[in-house]
Amino acid sequence: MNNSMSTLTAQRQKIHPHKLLMWIAIASICMMFAGWTSAFLVRKAQGNWLIFTMPVAFWISTAVVMISSVTMHFSITAFKKRNMKQYKTLISITAVLGFLFMVLQFLGFFEMHKAGVTLASTAEGVSGSFVYVISGVHLLHMLGGVIALIIVFITVNFRRKTKVYSSTGLEILGTYWHFVDVLWIYLFLFFFINQK
Repeated sequence: MNNSMSTLTAQRQKIHPHKLLMWIAIASICMMFAGWTSAFLVRKAQGNWLIFTMPVAFWISTAVVMISSVTMHFSITAFKKRNMKQYKTLISITAVLGFLFMVLQFLGFFEMHKAGVTLASTAEGVSGSFVYVISGVHLLHMLGGVIALIIVFITVNFRRKTKVYSSTGLEILGTYWHFVDVLWIYLFLFFFINQK
């Protein structure tokens, strides 16, 4: 009896293979962005740096992404409590906020381009190149999360019954979503501090 209980406890303490893969992917993404932000600082120190102002749309998108993390957290909590009505509402709001974040990012790019901060890798425009590339790659990672959220949104809103009540998949999506949210906040603060 004791052996079977200890085995069950050990199994519960083991990290799910998909969760482990997610953490490995997150570590890799962190290293990639750390390399790019380091390159940003090295290039800035060389001079000929174009001073840019953070687009208003980036400020708004930052607030949106922070709210989406809150709705994601509470959607997972609602799912675990089997409060499916609240879960459906919150996961749907999260999907909408994720899509809104992406729209705001593109508006931010247009705002920067209008202000003369372009993607061109000239001596004076290279700061723009860094901002576009770094935030653009983050946007691609965000797109992955938004696609996953849209799939969840369709599943919960257009299927009559939820057949599987395991929260593992949702927890993995939640971990990824919180990660890309925190990553954007880091990048936003990084750009804000280094815009001059």
